Parts: sequence; structure tokens; C-alpha cells
Amino acid sequence: MIDIPKDFADSTRLLMGDALYETLVDGLNDEPSVSLRLNPFKTDGRPVGQVTPVPWCDGAYWLESRPNFTFDPLLHAGCYYVQEAASMFLHHVLSRVIDRPVTALDLCAAPGGKSTTARGVLPQGSLLICNEPIRQRAQILSENIQKYGHPDVMVTNNYPRDFRKAGLLFDLIVADVPCSGEGMFRKDAGAIAEWSRQNVENCYRLQREIIEDIWPCLRPGGILVYSTCTFNEQENEDNIAWIRGLGADVLDIDISEEWNITGALKGEDSLYRFIPGRSRSEGLCMAVLRKSDDTVLAERRAKDSGKPAKTRPRTDVGAWINDSDHFTLCERGDTLSAIPTWWLAQYRAAEKSLHLLHAGITLGTVKGKDVVPHQSLALSTALNRSAFAQAEVGYGQAIAYLRKEAITLDAATPRGIVLITYHGIPLGFAKNLGNRANNLYPQEWRIKSTHLPEQIPTILNI
Repeated sequence: MIDIPKDFADSTRLLMGDALYETLVDGLNDEPSVSLRLNPFKTDGRPVGQVTPVPWCDGAYWLESRPNFTFDPLLHAGCYYVQEAASMFLHHVLSRVIDRPVTALDLCAAPGGKSTTARGVLPQGSLLICNEPIRQRAQILSENIQKYGHPDVMVTNNYPRDFRKAGLLFDLIVADVPCSGEGMFRKDAGAIAEWSRQNVENCYRLQREIIEDIWPCLRPGGILVYSTCTFNEQENEDNIAWIRGLGADVLDIDISEEWNITGALKGEDSLYRFIPGRSRSEGLCMAVLRKSDDTVLAERRAKDSGKPAKTRPRTDVGAWINDSDHFTLCERGDTLSAIPTWWLAQYRAAEKSLHLLHAGITLGTVKGKDVVPHQSLALSTALNRSAFAQAEVGYGQAIAYLRKEAITLDAATPRGIVLITYHGIPLGFAKNLGNRANNLYPQEWRIKSTHLPEQIPTILNI
């Protein structure tokens, strides 16, 4: 039995009523579900075994049990993302409120679940900036975004107030704000240990500060998706009402009764609350608001400075990506990136005013006259695979590669830079020397465990 804090029990029973609270307690004492979401830009496969589609997200499934995801090379190749099902509700929301290309910001984005959900459903021609204020978490976010492989994405490591200085304006802001974590009680014992009424108070005030800082960056008529992984009314209903007071309307999103989503437990604003025991998920609460059209917007917009980007006009590097005439090659230090030209102005604004971790496609590192190709390129959906020799490896070699161990390729493999593939899916680059291959997989991304499963984890049919 889960050890529920008394203060939490008393306040939550008062909010939910006896019947719904007992449903929650039963749910918290049940086993959590396991779900994943396919990357539509990399696979049209399906999970193996008996799976159940998550009805509010295309290409998402509940699994019967939790496989050993860490040792599946296709996870590291970005073919799918392991994500809690309630968080995937963002897919349904965006499919209902976004019907044209937008400039979007995922404000508190690590580790990347909602960012990749959003990128999968946003219309073509949309730019997504994924931000995380905490540096270590921002690095994990950058890794997951690069594995996802979509070129129309930037990753930043900034506080919300920093975006005003950059002059970036957004049609859509997703704010999955830091919260007291009540919705994670079943999966994280630490969330229970850290819970207190004071922490709820601290969180709800921090959430208001975050929204107040970013609010000027949302265009009039723009959409704010506000969410928490908690149950209480202070961080949900009360804050949603407060945001409405900034000049916004709360939107209704059509849902199916069969999804067992719970609405507001206080007031009349529309919100969507996932409660373990009632819905097949952990805890989450989400609301969708549209900024009033008559809001005065005093912030400057990002503009192209007119200064040419520092470019490296090399036809050989340009040939590494498909449709290279749609990209501008830019250098930052010794790093060469391909930036989609249509959002070059936003890139320059971010480069000038924000802590930019990743943008577009990182092509490689400049070393003298050469460019060593980067992992971001290997996993990009814009990669021109015909530009590189390729080496297909089996499971053991794939895991060795992902551990950044030395590997030996087939004797017929050409020397030089080689694209390593598994089941035809790119994993990364190696430099083949003949008797061995230098492993170019990022050290910080490597699988650290030395364990090797007795059975190969087969999670996707591809």
C-alpha cells in the first residue's frame, strides 16, 4: 500500500469527494501502465504483441508489460519515445486548435516527451523551440530532440524572462510547469517524500511567475497550453482562473466519454484531469487558453539583422542532406549546422540572445579542411544516406556501438566515414580503419550498463 501523506489525503478528499478520492487511492496502489509513441517521421511500424492504441494520440500504444527499452537500438535511433499516456493528450489538443503553420515554444520541455509529441502533430512549416532552464536537464532534452530527427527545431537553455530579450513571439506556448508532483506518487516515491502543503504553495506561486514572464511573448490570439502533473486546485483551477485574468479565454476541447477524463473540480473553467484508477494514466491536468486579440503587444519582434550568416559554402557537406538548397550552412565556433532558411531570422535572434544548444541539423565539427559528421546528422530525417558508405550491423554490434565500444566492420566495408545501421535504421557514424573502426557515437549518450539481455528485445515490427 502506498503511504499517502495525511495532509494530502484530507485536502484531496475534500476536493474530489469520497467516491473519486477512493478511486484515486485504488489507482495509486495499482501497477502503472506502460506506453510508447511512434516517431511518424522514422517508422510506420507497430509495437509487437498485444497492444492497445492510446485513443487521444495517433501512433501511441499501451503495452502489456515493460520491456527492456534501454537495450533496444531502435529506441536510441529515435524510432519511438517511451511516454506516459496522459502526457500524450497534448497531441489531441493541438490537433484541435492548430490548423496552420505556427511558431511554437515548449517552455519547460525536458526530457522531451511533450516536445516530440507536439512536433509530431504540428503542421509542416511550423518551427518549434524547446526550452529547459536547468542545464543538465537541457542536455537530456537536446539529446532526445536530436534523436527525434526533425530539422525544424531549436533547443535552448534559458529562463522564461530571457525570451523577451530575444524578441521572439509565439503563436503557441506549451507550459508544462514545475509542480508538486502529486500525479507521480505511484511511479516516484520521492514525489511522496517531498510533498507538503508548503511545497504546493511554493509551486503555485512559481507557476504564476513563469506564466507572467512568458505571457508578453505570446501573440494576441495565440494559444497557451498549461499543464501540471498534480491534482490540487491551487496549481490547476486557481491558476487557470488567474491566467484568464491576464486576458485570455479558456477553450473547450472535444473529448470522448470513454477516455474517463475528469473535468474541473472547482469553478466552471474547462480543464482535463487524468486521475489514476479512473483513467489509464498517471496524474495530469491540462487547460487550453487563447490570448485575447485586443492585448497590447509592446515586445519587439525578431528581425533578420541583414548580416550574412557565417557560412561554409562546401558542396561536399551540402550533399550530406536532402534538399540542401532549402538550408543555410552556419558556423558557431567549430560546429557547422544546417539551418532551414525560412526560419533563419529566428535562429539569429536566438543565437544572439539565448543559450542555444541545438538548431536545425548539426552537420559536424570542423577540423582543419575536414568536417567530422555529427550524430545529429546521422539521426536527422533530412540525412542523405547515399552520401555515405553504410554498414549494417547485428544486435551485438549495435549494442557495442551504442556503448561507444570499438567495433569491427565487414572486410568489404570501405575505409573512411561509415553510417552504421541496424535493421536499416541509422544509429550513427564510425570511421573505418580496416582492422577496426573508431566509434563516433557521443560519449555522453552511451549506454552505460555492461549488461546484455539473454533475449534480443523486439519492441517494434519494422
